[in-house]
Amino acid sequence: MRKRIPIVAFAGSVTLAVAIAMPAAAGSSGSSQVSLSGTGSVQTGAFIGSGTGDATQAEFVGETDSGAEPGRYPGRTVDRSLSTGTGHGVSVTSGKKAKSNPTFNVGFEGLNLYQQRYARGGNQFTVEPPDQALCAGNGYELEAVNDVLNIYTPTGQSALPDNTATNIVSGFPRNVNHAVDLNSFYGYPAAINRSTGARGPSLTDPSCLFDAATQRWFVVVLTLDSLPNGTLTLVNHLDIAVSQTSNPTGGWNIYKLDVTNDGTNIGGNNPGPYLGDYPHIGADANGFYVTTNAYPWCCNGFAGAQIYALSKAALAAGSSTVAMQHIDTTGLVPAPSDAGPTQPGFTVWPAQSPGTGSFNLANGGTEYFLSSNAADEATHPAAGFGGDYTSSQLVQWTMTNTASLNTAAPAVSVSTRLIASEQYAIPPKQQQPGSGTPALASTPQGYCINDTTTALINGRVGCWRFLFSGQPAHNEVISRPDSNDTRMQQVSYANGKLWGALDTAINPDGRGQRAGVAWFVLNPSNATMVKQGYLGAAGYDFTYPALAVTSSGRGVIAFTATGDTLNPSAGYAGIDALVGVGPWNVVPGGQGQAQADGFTSYKSQVGNPPRTRWGDYGAAAVDGNSIWIASEYIASSCSYTAWGGPYFVGGSGDNLLGTCAGSPGGTGLRTALGNWSTRISQLTP
Repeated sequence: MRKRIPIVAFAGSVTLAVAIAMPAAAGSSGSSQVSLSGTGSVQTGAFIGSGTGDATQAEFVGETDSGAEPGRYPGRTVDRSLSTGTGHGVSVTSGKKAKSNPTFNVGFEGLNLYQQRYARGGNQFTVEPPDQALCAGNGYELEAVNDVLNIYTPTGQSALPDNTATNIVSGFPRNVNHAVDLNSFYGYPAAINRSTGARGPSLTDPSCLFDAATQRWFVVVLTLDSLPNGTLTLVNHLDIAVSQTSNPTGGWNIYKLDVTNDGTNIGGNNPGPYLGDYPHIGADANGFYVTTNAYPWCCNGFAGAQIYALSKAALAAGSSTVAMQHIDTTGLVPAPSDAGPTQPGFTVWPAQSPGTGSFNLANGGTEYFLSSNAADEATHPAAGFGGDYTSSQLVQWTMTNTASLNTAAPAVSVSTRLIASEQYAIPPKQQQPGSGTPALASTPQGYCINDTTTALINGRVGCWRFLFSGQPAHNEVISRPDSNDTRMQQVSYANGKLWGALDTAINPDGRGQRAGVAWFVLNPSNATMVKQGYLGAAGYDFTYPALAVTSSGRGVIAFTATGDTLNPSAGYAGIDALVGVGPWNVVPGGQGQAQADGFTSYKSQVGNPPRTRWGDYGAAAVDGNSIWIASEYIASSCSYTAWGGPYFVGGSGDNLLGTCAGSPGGTGLRTALGNWSTRISQLTP
């Protein structure tokens, strides 16, 4: 699902259902060596500050100043979803709000759109949604989003050097809270050189993991190579950064894994090359695992989830080459009917384990994965459409002999099982206060598009002129933020159990379909369900769950909570294998202060109907007995007059439109084209 849409405008117990075991060779697979390609550091690379004299005003990946699209895939380029409808969810009891469980310890605002857009001297794009990576250990918390990174102390202070004085944008130092753009971190040119217009590679979908066993930090992104004019070459690779020590603020080793040709041409409908979309990571005692969803650049089908298994020890040691085994999941999943064809895996999420004693060492080392099968990618991979968007099954993936990853010839084996589960279905979009009504001053960008009367400093009238060269329709409304499809979200293997959650349609108290969470606790040794249930509430939507569990079997689910009267907020609930999920609440400091007001909310900028990009995923990370969680939310409100600032007659404020900074060079609350932020919290379950 999801990101970087190209636009032109400036715009109880159940029994085992089916079991099948297959060697990795049942899908196309192979062993190879991944080479160390270079080193990186959490320091900003070279740049020329943006501002007066910029050669380009492009705000989005793929946009040109002339309004003409460069030659590239003419659709969504990353985090794709073929399922365009919704399923029918089950009726559930409305969840209750919690008072004090789990225990909240500390929280702070993490990375936000202002920091993303104005890092590296403003040589960045406006991007929605953030896609949160979060990992924690050794007294640090590392967060990455599209497309910046920061490292924090437990109290929320950045542990990186203060780069404010040199981060000049439009003549003023810009405080981005020390954040470093991901292009710098991986050693690439800036996303866009605003003095020349040259484009760097496009980095997206960050994930991270602190591995207590090796005392190393791992950060993975999908990188799409491009020509200087912004045209995508279709070459794309996973960039794996591994810290050289236990300190994430020091040096990093970088490995590149080309995924361009990894996929299956199903029935001749899905020829390569492919896009290795939506990468996510996990680890066991022996291996480090990355999974992707392979989509053909040419067309609308799906070419199967891909699994990449690498030696964790070799990566941690900074070896010049690392053994890797690739598994294409096409044909590895039995269809719901025993007589039916096999299916590919879709969003096969690898498990992460807390601490050093939670790994499964049986069968030469075992790693688990979970996936779902309601989406069109799983049910209709050749056509890319035709499903009913609902299922009552999960797919458990078991990889054994992972110790062989530490040899020159890895020989892991993969088996899959279909496990009967509660019903889940693709959810409807989220509601937020005012959804469907005309944009208000509390959504200043939308209000600006509709405005035809505000006097501007250039002597003209109508705020819309700041955003468009041609007059748009002035009928924008407050949006309904995107919900996820039913792809599996973050997976944990802890206390001998496998834990996961995903987005679903539910009907709380018979008040209509809303977005909620379906959660699952499995015993993977015999592939049975231990506990499952739903999390939702009447009048609310819960989306993009991220679940982490301590070694004692106590966990937290993070999610975005919105509602009829609740702006997008950072929600959470406790979970264990005995009680299940407890009452929910919004983390202290995480209540949304305004509605979503990003560029993807408005049809005049992205087409009709618009698709308000949200989440793509949150994150949760275990650190000892505590759990750090991260979700997208709206941290600040901003009035229409503050958004316009000195660009309106008689106004004052920043010399950048829409930052709501209060004064030139002040720390912005948002940007002209969006207002997303992230919330990081520590809880003890």
